[in-house]
Amino acid sequence: MIRRWNPPGPAAPLGRYSHLAAAPADHELLMISGQVGVLEDGTLAGPDAESQARQVFANIESLLRSAGAGPEHLVKLFTMLSGTEHLAGSRAAQGEVFARWYPRGDFPAHSLIVVAALAAPGLVIEVEGVAAVPRG
Repeated sequence: MIRRWNPPGPAAPLGRYSHLAAAPADHELLMISGQVGVLEDGTLAGPDAESQARQVFANIESLLRSAGAGPEHLVKLFTMLSGTEHLAGSRAAQGEVFARWYPRGDFPAHSLIVVAALAAPGLVIEVEGVAAVPRG
């Protein structure tokens, strides 16, 4: 079972994440490449961070399922936004998704940065992940 926790010492997390996450030795690490808010047909899910973030998390969930895993196997997420104006929308979508994925608040480790731009015009969010999937 993946262990996530917030030990005493550092201040409490500022958002929906745990300071530490660990995977047991009998798990295989699965690296998830940066996912963007693009539908299966290659079109943007929408022009804003909220619609793109919802699609990003749907893509991550789909990738996890293809590997026999689910959001409960996520150990770490890394979010990149193409401007601070996208924080509210991305956080709103993340809040909705995480309420479903982690109803007990057992969040994976997570980092977020704001970058000058992403790989293509119109993209406002990209999220990478690491999951730990039981072997066998």
